[in-house]
Amino acid sequence: MTSLNDVAICVRHWDWSETSQTVSLLTREHGIIRGLAKGSRREKGAFSGGIELLTQGQILGISRGASTLFTLTAWDLVEPYRGLRERLVSFYAGMYLADLVNHLVLDSDPHPEAYDALRVGLDRLAGSRAVADSDRLGTVMGFQWALLGAIGTRPDLSRDVAAGGELEAGELVHFIPSMGGFSRIDPDGASNGWKVRGATLAALRQVDAGGEPAGDTEVVRRGVRLLGAYIQYLVGKRLETLGPVVGEG
Repeated sequence: MTSLNDVAICVRHWDWSETSQTVSLLTREHGIIRGLAKGSRREKGAFSGGIELLTQGQILGISRGASTLFTLTAWDLVEPYRGLRERLVSFYAGMYLADLVNHLVLDSDPHPEAYDALRVGLDRLAGSRAVADSDRLGTVMGFQWALLGAIGTRPDLSRDVAAGGELEAGELVHFIPSMGGFSRIDPDGASNGWKVRGATLAALRQVDAGGEPAGDTEVVRRGVRLLGAYIQYLVGKRLETLGPVVGEG
């Protein structure tokens, strides 16, 4: 029998019955876990009235034998991120962050840095700074970059992956998703290399250095769109949650 006692953020949930739920949680020490919370919707239960999407709490549970489904026994709500529910654009961004977790983090594969990045990202999106498009998009880009780093698929920003040597940023570079990086040339033609403005690369380098993305709102939006397209390339499917974040749906 495996015991679970961890902090967690709910990234997906389903109704199991009128009083129970099944949930997908990103935990800090156990990665993604899936669990059944019997009686979680009962008002006087041990689940703070239910486990809601994009909330943080302390979770207790057990898993028996080879089962990967935990039986959750308690959920103590720590942070509801109310600001996400007060602004639709912030909620859309939060849903995209949760979608990235669901597609990029494997079950029971711990990535404490991914959990910390999600917690910080949701905190910023729920705060007053997320009112401005540039701040909200910068938060999304920062999380994209952190999550790609956590799972070991972050693009190379310093090396020219096609021509070799140091990557020199000009007015235009090419991102080659199959090679996981940028080049000043497109070796296989436009079908494989994506044209990227030098300002977008500069914004990514700023985030990589731990700062805020450089450039105006549109530069940051292009950076989010580029990383979003790369993530879709990695997972092999379109993520519909990206469109509302970058103003495409």
